[in-house]
Amino acid sequence: MPDNVILSSRGSLDRELTSLRDNVLRLSTVVDVAIQQSIHALKRQIIDLARQVVADDAKVNRLRYQVEEEAYTLIARQQPNARDLRCIIAAIHLAIELERIGDHAANIATLSFELSREALLKPLVDIPRMADISRSMLQDSMNAYVQWDVDRAKATIAQDQEINALDRQVYRELITYMLEDPSKINRATHMLWVSHNLERIGDRVTNVCERIIYMVTGEVFTSNQDHTEGVLFSSPHSDRID
Repeated sequence: MPDNVILSSRGSLDRELTSLRDNVLRLSTVVDVAIQQSIHALKRQIIDLARQVVADDAKVNRLRYQVEEEAYTLIARQQPNARDLRCIIAAIHLAIELERIGDHAANIATLSFELSREALLKPLVDIPRMADISRSMLQDSMNAYVQWDVDRAKATIAQDQEINALDRQVYRELITYMLEDPSKINRATHMLWVSHNLERIGDRVTNVCERIIYMVTGEVFTSNQDHTEGVLFSSPHSDRID
C-alpha cells in the first residue's frame, strides 16, 4: 500500500478515535451534572429538579448507545490494530459504566421525592462530601482517559476508600437514629440508600479507571476495595439500584 494511502487511513482512524473519545467525555459531563443536581435537589428538597434528573436519564442512555454504535462502526470500517482496538473497546466499557453512574444519580433523585415529604433528619454533611469525592473521581478518571495516564487512574482508584469510609459512617449514624426513634426508620432507610448509591458511583469510577489502565498497558489491574458493611433493608427502588 502506498505511503500516502497509509497516512490517509491513519489520519482517518485518528479523527474517528478522537470523535469517539469526545462522545465519552460528553457523556461523563452529563453524568457529572446529574450527580450534582441530584444532591442539590436532595439538600434543598427541590422536587422539580429531582424530576428533571430522572427525566434526563433518558439522554444518558441515548449517549451511551451512541458511543457503542460509533465504536462498532469504527471497528468494522477501520480494522484497528491491537492498541487502537483496546482504545475502542475501552470507550464501550466506559460508556456502560457512565450510564450506570447516571442510573445511580437518578436513583438519588427518586429517593429525594420520598425524603421531601418531611424535614431531613439532620443537616447533610457526609453525603454531600461523598458526592464531591465521587465527582472529583469522575473528573480525574476522564483526565486519565484523555492523557493515557496510568498513575492518575491508580490515584483516582485510591480515593474510593474515602467514600467507603464515609458510607460506613453514614450507615452507623443512621442505624443509631432508627434504634433510638422508630418513627425515623423510613427517612433513615431512604438516606441509607442515597449513601449506597454514592458508594456505588465510587465503585463504578473505579471500574472506569481499571479499564483505562488496561487500555494503556494491556494488563489487567484489579483494585482491592473494602466493602465490609452489609445492607439491612431491601431497596425501595430495587429495579434500579445495583
